[in-house]
Formats: sequence, structure tokens, C-alpha cells
Amino acid sequence: MSKIHTALKTSKKAQKDSPVLLQDEVPALSLESKLMLAGVSAEALEEARQARGKNGAGFFEFLLRKKAISEPELLKILSDHFDLSIVRELPLENINIEFTQDVPIQYLKKHKMMPLVTPESAVIAVNDPANFQPIDDLRRLLQRPEAYLVLAPQETIMAAINMAYDMSRASAKDYFEEMSEATADELISEIDETADLLDEVNDAPIIKLVNLIVSGAIKDRASDIHVEPYSANLKTRYRIDGVLYDILTLPRRVQAPLVSRIKIMAKLNIAEKRLPQDGRIEIKIADRLIDIRVSIIPTAFGERVVLRLLDKSANILKLADLGMHDERVTLLNRLIKSPYGIILVTGPTGSGKTTTLYAALSTINRPEINIITIEDPIEYQIDGVGQIQVNPKIDLTFAAGLRSIVRQDPDVILIGEIRDRETAEIAIQSSLTGHLVFSTLHTNDAASAVTRLMDMGIEPFLVTSSVIAIIAQRLVRVLCPHCKEEYVPDKETLSNLGLNKSVLKDNTFFRKKGCNLCMQTGYRGRTAIFEIMTVDDEIKRLVLKTSDANQINDLAIKHGMITLQQDGIQKVMKGITTAEEVLRVTRTINRAEDVDDIIIET
Repeated sequence: MSKIHTALKTSKKAQKDSPVLLQDEVPALSLESKLMLAGVSAEALEEARQARGKNGAGFFEFLLRKKAISEPELLKILSDHFDLSIVRELPLENINIEFTQDVPIQYLKKHKMMPLVTPESAVIAVNDPANFQPIDDLRRLLQRPEAYLVLAPQETIMAAINMAYDMSRASAKDYFEEMSEATADELISEIDETADLLDEVNDAPIIKLVNLIVSGAIKDRASDIHVEPYSANLKTRYRIDGVLYDILTLPRRVQAPLVSRIKIMAKLNIAEKRLPQDGRIEIKIADRLIDIRVSIIPTAFGERVVLRLLDKSANILKLADLGMHDERVTLLNRLIKSPYGIILVTGPTGSGKTTTLYAALSTINRPEINIITIEDPIEYQIDGVGQIQVNPKIDLTFAAGLRSIVRQDPDVILIGEIRDRETAEIAIQSSLTGHLVFSTLHTNDAASAVTRLMDMGIEPFLVTSSVIAIIAQRLVRVLCPHCKEEYVPDKETLSNLGLNKSVLKDNTFFRKKGCNLCMQTGYRGRTAIFEIMTVDDEIKRLVLKTSDANQINDLAIKHGMITLQQDGIQKVMKGITTAEEVLRVTRTINRAEDVDDIIIET
């Protein structure tokens, strides 16, 4: 609690004499004037007032949601206006979390408040100090009317709420011991689905265990859950920001009932243990709708389960949110507005290809354009776009669906993946007959996509006539902004990046450290690195002569293409990610003396 106490001591005015704020005491006009001086338009303020009147949404939250003002700027204004200190991190050591038994987690998340109570003091971290009634109600619930207020960013408050309620709940480790005498049949009998995992009241330990594993993964921002049987135990791992972490090790006896429970949730055959099975589960965690893709395969020690989590409540990103440099966003905006041609996005599984394509579609999605997609699976629903789900069981493949799509008078077609020659040929024919086609390929870089198409049997002249651009991408983890620290990289790191010591004069390097907000990993979230190869006339002439990816890549670089590694280096220089992350995903090592002329954009 020392950080909060320090912040309170530096506050302009203690709140002891007036612990409860009254709405009449807030000079709203003065506050709005400060907001307007910070650049908030009168129209935005009026919209915020109307929105608050209609649905009760917070005045300040509306301004943040509409990006009328940034959160740091808003907190600074609120701090000055209400005489409150700003706390960037909420330490949870030695605080009393008994309040979690009386205060619903949804209530705190809705009003963005977090109480931190010790025997000596009580603090409530808020994001909206003008939200008077909930603040007063929380003081009464805590029986601490003297509780001080501090300001904190929304992300900080949400992380502290999740951690406090997670600390108050029993963990998955506490449950496996209850299963020693239970049989699989007893554990999976009379199971009913619930609308919300947080409302689960069934006492069967295996059900609690599965719910804790899934809800814990969602809380920790995991994209996948791995349940892996071995000779002596059952290991559970989460993939967070693209990297697997060991979460839980259980006895082997838990494996059969746990897999059976997952199969029932996914409506799979619990008696079939020899063949792979795929299914899906739709669940609700608080106000978030989560789609889970289930894959089960038999191994030497039993069935192995991988659950891929997809938050269907998440917003589709815009091109500017993908992590591209402004010049490349402008280039891509121009390319995706082409009347015809093929734009390919390449990279390994899980590199964000589909997210990039969805961002492109949402940019050009207008009522006068007919957009149809065929995907496996449909990851996000897009209003105004016709989306088809591949279903091989009824022979609805990419090729079969694509043949039907071209008869639906489309302007833009998205193909989830070009997997075979037939799909590639139909895609090329569609582009040559006046359609703009988006699709993905699994290749290592942009130039290799040309080689891959020729390997499928596509003639070089068809490739040069149809493909207008190829985008290669990877995902790198973003340094946690709350705990990253400066350092001086060693000579080997600089050499691997293709840099020399001269870059240290004008640039600052950062490395991971670890804090509560990033689960001690040092990273929070991911961003993409890109290379965009436009197929110009010279590249077309080269493709007609050779399919050598190295020659094509060299010519594209000569024409100004920024490679994956160079884009990654730019993000290292800006403090977005680390050198280790860029090397991890690009796996390219250069000699400093060979690449002294790398240009780093700032």
C-alpha cells in the first residue's frame, strides 16, 4: 500500500473533512470549460450529455469511447478539478479482499471502482469521480465512510478487480483432490448447461475444474488452452500473447472425466476415444460472449485437447490499429480500393492474417459494394457482408463455395485460404473478370507467395496478371507500458538485428521487467510487423523469367519494400517491443557490416 499512501500524501487536499462528494458541489461548467480547452468539441460534450441522459452511461466514459480526449489527458483534468491524486498501479499486497463476498464483480466493473482496504486505511480507486451514487454506496457496503478517492486508469482498475476476485476464489488446484473417489460416470451425469459460467452452481468437482480452467484463461487473455496427457500427469497450459505458459499439473486420473466433460460441452461422442474429433462451445462470461473451438486427438497417453478461445464481443480493428507505419497504412488503403486483382496476406498460423483481412473489409464496407466471404471458420460477424462457412462434410469446400459466390454478383470476395490449385485458379479467374479478391497463404515472406502459387501449378503469366500486392506479417508481443525498463543492448543483440553501436546515440532500447498488470511476463498484448510487396512492372517481368523467391525479394527491397525484420527494428526503436521478440518471429540473423545502411524510421 506504500505507493497509494505516497500518492495520498502528495494530494493537494485531504478528503477527511468531506469524505462524501455531493453532485451539487461539482462546478460542471468550469469542468466543461477545461475539457474544451483540452480540445474537446462542444458537439462531443453535447453528445456526452445526451448519452448520459438516455442510457445512464458515464459522461467521461462516453468522451473516451468516442476518442474525444485521451485517458491520460482526462485524468489530469479530473485530478486538477477534484483535487485527487492519480495512481498508475494498484498494489494488492496485504489488502483485505473480504469485500469480494459482498460486492458483485459486475458492479465494480460497471462503475470502474476498486476498493483497497487495510486495518489502517481505506482507498477507492475510481475512473469517474463524478459517479457519486455508486461511490457512496460502495463506502456504505465497506462500512468505511472515510474512504479516500484516487484516480486510476480503466485498465489498471480492471486488472486489480480481476486479481482481487481471482485471489478470493479457490483455484483449479484446490479441486482435483476432491475427485479421488469419483468415477467418470458420476461426474458427467445430470450435467446442465448454464448461460453464464460465473453462475455455475453444480457441485461436481470436474465441472468446477473445467469452468475454472476456461474462466481463468479468459481472465488471463489466453488465446488457447492446451490439455496434454503424459505418462505420470496431466498438464494444462495457456497460450498468452503467442507464448505457452504452464498453468496447472494434475494427476492422470483426472484426464478421462475432464475430457468427457469437454466433449459433452462441445456435443461430441464421449465413447469415441480412437479418432480425432472437432467441435465448438459457446459460453458467456459476465457480459462477454466467447466462442470456443475444440480439437481432440488421440495420443499414446490418452486424448489431447486444444481449446481455441474467440471473444465474439471484441471489436474489429481498423487498418490504423494494426501497428502499421502511417505510410504503409496509406499504401494499403490505396491497394484495397483497387477495382480488381488479388491481395494476398501470408504468414504462419496465428500470425493475424484474418484480422488484417477483416480490417481491410471493414474499411471498404459500404452499402454500394457487395462483399461475400467464404471462411473456415467465420471468426467475426460483419454487418453488411455475406459470410459462408466451409463444411467439407457436405462437400462445401473453398473451391465449391467460390464457384457459387461468383454467381452472386460480388464486387469483393474474401477466400479464407488458398489451399489447392482449384481454389487458386477460381480466385485468379475471378480477379481477371473484375473482382477484388482477398485471401491468405502459408508462406514465410511476401516473395515466397509467388513461388507457392507456381508450385500449385499456376502459370506465371496468370500470377502477374492477377496479383497486385502481397502482405507478409508476424505478431510480436508489446512491452508492458507500466514496467518496461531502459537498457543498453550488447554487441551480439545489435549484430543479430543488423545494427551497429552508432544507433545507441540517438535511440533508447527497452526490455521486459514484469508487474501485476502483465502477470509478471513483461508483455501485454501484441502488435503486427509487416512487409508489403506491390507487384509492379519490373517484378512482373522478373516473375515471368524465374520463380526464385530470393531474386524477387531482392528486387522488391530495391524498390523500397520494408522487410519484416526492418519493420520489427523500427518498433524496437520506438520502445514498442524488444529485440528478442523480433528475432523470435523473424528468425533472421544478419551481420552488422552487411546491413549498415538499414534505414530506421522514427
